[in-house]
Parts: sequence; C-alpha cells; structure tokens
Amino acid sequence: MNKVLLLGRLGKDPEVKETRFKSKMTKFSLATTDMGKGEDGQKTERTSWHNIVTFNRQAETCAEFLKKGSQVFIEGRLVHRSWEGDDGQKKYATEIHAHSVTFTGSKKDSQKAEKEWQPTSDDIPF
Repeated sequence: MNKVLLLGRLGKDPEVKETRFKSKMTKFSLATTDMGKGEDGQKTERTSWHNIVTFNRQAETCAEFLKKGSQVFIEGRLVHRSWEGDDGQKKYATEIHAHSVTFTGSKKDSQKAEKEWQPTSDDIPF
C-alpha cells in the first residue's frame, strides 16, 4: 500500500503548469513539523519539506484558493521519478501526488499565516 497523509503549511504560493497532455498541474512545497524531546530533555522541533503535486480540477482549485502559509491536509501517494538533466546528469525527485487536499484553516487564518509564518529554511523545494 502506498499512502501518505500530511498536515502542514505551504512554503510559497502554488505554481501552475500544463502537462504535455494539456491538463493542469499544480506544484507546491509543504512544511510539516515534528515535535519531540532531545537527549537533554529539551523540546525539539524539526521541519520537513514535501513536494506536493495536484492535477486537473484539483490543481485549479489549489491554485485559486491556496497561498503561502495556508494550512492543508494532504492525502496521496509517494512517487519517485528520474530524468536526465540538460547537463547529462541523472536527476531524481520524490513527490506526493495528492488525490485529496483539504483546506483546514479559515480564510482569516490563511491571511494571518501568510503575513506571520516564515519557513525555517531557505531551501524550499521548487
């Protein structure tokens, strides 16, 4: 079984593209945070970044309503892909192809999050 469930916030606005088959595709980065305790007993926080891809009508909806900082619940599957880059080197990517995107924050929360929330890393995918 290949199933992924994630709850997190967008690292930047969704990017809309068209596939080679002329359907819509939306890509965005999603940050999830794991809380725990370190060896010294202090609270620790680790942020992980995930590459999310949506297609067709769902892609259009995500592009229309989601913004940087929006909170979403993603259900999808893990996809690994590879290709040859312009430099001749083999490139790899791991993505979550979402089949369900639930907007969990209110519009007010999204606007507030967009102003206040900043990613913890400059290394945002895409």
